Amino acid sequence: MTAHWILLRGLTRESRHWGAFVPMLEARCGAALPVDLPGNGTLAQVRSPGDVDAYVDAVRAEAQRHGAPPPYRVLAMSLGGMVASAWARRFPDEIERLVLVNTSMRPYSRFYERLRPAAWPALLRAARHWRGDCAVDRGADCGDIAETMIHERTCARRDTLAADLDAWRAIRASASVSRANALRQLLAAARYTVRDVPRCPVLVLSSREDRLVNPVCSTRLARAWGATHREHPWAGHDLPHDDPQWLVDAVCAAFPDRAHACETPGRAS
Repeated sequence: MTAHWILLRGLTRESRHWGAFVPMLEARCGAALPVDLPGNGTLAQVRSPGDVDAYVDAVRAEAQRHGAPPPYRVLAMSLGGMVASAWARRFPDEIERLVLVNTSMRPYSRFYERLRPAAWPALLRAARHWRGDCAVDRGADCGDIAETMIHERTCARRDTLAADLDAWRAIRASASVSRANALRQLLAAARYTVRDVPRCPVLVLSSREDRLVNPVCSTRLARAWGATHREHPWAGHDLPHDDPQWLVDAVCAAFPDRAHACETPGRAS
């Protein structure tokens, strides 16, 4: 039986934020199961833990609830990457391989590399307008302001801006992440320190134009772990949004055992 790809997003993001990436990955590299972290998406009403190991327990339970047995192939970004690395450490027999996208971890990254100082003003404004009265912005909707700030710092593509914001506002309206949960997720990410090198194959991917996390975090992580590292030349932090095709191609190229499933759709294997 082919292992499922488990997909984990980052801070305050959920399964629907993967957009077009999920069907593209499934078409070429096998079944994929996006799993929400506690406090996000289908689990928006759940209290987010302040510790990464607690996210591991929740994600494992969700995967099993969906009927996806181990071993897993995990593709994760940002906070999700920390959860994936902790999962591989605690339950190595459950993880067949890891793909980590624009993540950062102590001791390989400094705090100002894990969250670029230039991003702090925009993130503070997003936090200020996370929910509640936005009269200070002449009646502007808080969700609009927060999602616009997030898009500005995480996405390099601007041609889909209007459609992205429409979709993200709808997601926020249907499953809003509380400010308290957002802060607890940030705390969990800030506190996490990786302890061991995963036993499984690891692919580390980063975006050269990431305006949220310095890509040097991925470079150091890959070097310390002896992992394969590839860097996208122009994408922002949200690589699955900016160039999902490149991401799928990178995954397929790194794991040739699925070459027959990673051919271009419609092309003979």
